Parts: sequence; C-alpha cells; structure tokens
Amino acid sequence: MGKITTFLTEVKEELKKVTWPSKDDTIGTTAVVIVLVIVISIFLGIVDAGLSRLFNLLIG
Repeated sequence: MGKITTFLTEVKEELKKVTWPSKDDTIGTTAVVIVLVIVISIFLGIVDAGLSRLFNLLIG
C-alpha cells in the first residue's frame, strides 16, 4: 500500500509541473484538427470514388 501512495504522490507532483495549454490554444488546435479531418475525408472519398470507377472499368 505504501508504494501506491508514493506513486500517487509523485504523480500529483509531476502534474503540478505540467504547462497546460490555454483555452484559446485548445480551441485553435481543436479547430485545426477538425478542419484537417474534413479535408482528408473529402480527399479519401474522392480517391475512393475514382478507384472504384477505375476498377469497374477494368472489370466490367
């Protein structure tokens, strides 16, 4: 039980040292991630549709 207490105490101390991002940084980063996911999804959808048509032309 002593090891668990020591571990949790050390974790608490380490978390105090962390530099947490501001609210604006978090919102900006989240927006960038969402936009990139949308752009990549559209790109992959177009590639998938193109490859499907190419496959259909080759097969039948």
